[in-house]
Amino acid sequence: MTNQWYIKLFNRSVLKQKKFTELVQQLGNTEGLDCLDIGADNGVISFLLRQRGGNWFSADLSDVAVSSIRNLVQYHVYKIDGKSTPFQDDQFDKVIIIDFLEHISNDRAFLDELYRIMKPGAQLVINVPHNKKGLIPILRFILRQSDQKHGHLRPGYLFENLGAIMKDKFSIIEHKYYSGFFSEFMDLLLTSFYGLLGEDTKIAGDNQTSKGTLITSSEMNKYEKLFFIYSLIYPFVWITSKLDRLLFFLRGYKLIVRAQINKKNAA
Repeated sequence: MTNQWYIKLFNRSVLKQKKFTELVQQLGNTEGLDCLDIGADNGVISFLLRQRGGNWFSADLSDVAVSSIRNLVQYHVYKIDGKSTPFQDDQFDKVIIIDFLEHISNDRAFLDELYRIMKPGAQLVINVPHNKKGLIPILRFILRQSDQKHGHLRPGYLFENLGAIMKDKFSIIEHKYYSGFFSEFMDLLLTSFYGLLGEDTKIAGDNQTSKGTLITSSEMNKYEKLFFIYSLIYPFVWITSKLDRLLFFLRGYKLIVRAQINKKNAA
């Protein structure tokens, strides 16, 4: 497994590893359950979630993302438009949304659609950017990593905003902020570097999706030497990210919530 490109990439991404850890903690056991993940980027999170057990389905917005996910997990992968889904009523026990709501125009209507396809008693986990003020948004602007460039129709959510669009149909059980300044800063530098490289080589244009630039197996093959160099400096990136612990009193730049559906069994 360690020789596969997506595992290599995952093992060199502080943010992806932290995100997966937080998602799994909120998701809980999936063995024997019908589950859906939405917005899993290049598919590595879809792949890892399926290793935990359960009958999994995956969905995303773009052809590139769907193709990349399908290459990793092979089956039950669908393209959706952010409005409707091809799934049946009351189909899923657990649904997980990963950095997706900020990319679609009508987030409230999409949550209504999720309500339709989720079983009574089902749980929903949502991961979104936390729309907080601070130095990171300023640096994103300076480094030309705007929300528009990454396909964001909104910069993220406050907990109150997310709760407002979920009310009536979902009850929030738990919420948490994670990913502090240093983790976000290192990821921003790396993303900016990849963006500059893409502009020079036209790679970014080839893999630009409605959710920003997607790193797929072709990029890993083309930039194997560059990835090797990054692997050498990864320990520094990892150590720097640990400095977030010094800022434990600040809310992170990611927000994750776990909610229970407000739906009863049919009489």
